Amino acid sequence: MIHLDWHNAKIIKKVKCVQNKAKKYTVDTMLTEGKLYNVINETDEFVFVIDNSERIAGYYKEYFEAV
Repeated sequence: MIHLDWHNAKIIKKVKCVQNKAKKYTVDTMLTEGKLYNVINETDEFVFVIDNSERIAGYYKEYFEAV
């Protein structure tokens, strides 16, 4: 149950949000375009970051670029 320890996990890297226009989900309220986010975990398709709600959430990699 890795999700219980994510707030204490070390930061893997930083990413920059390049767009927050989602077709299906409400992303624009949780991500700010141009803002840097700390990556806690990463998979092939998703990046798990601490978003604007101060919670860890997974987003598609298409919203970010590496810094």
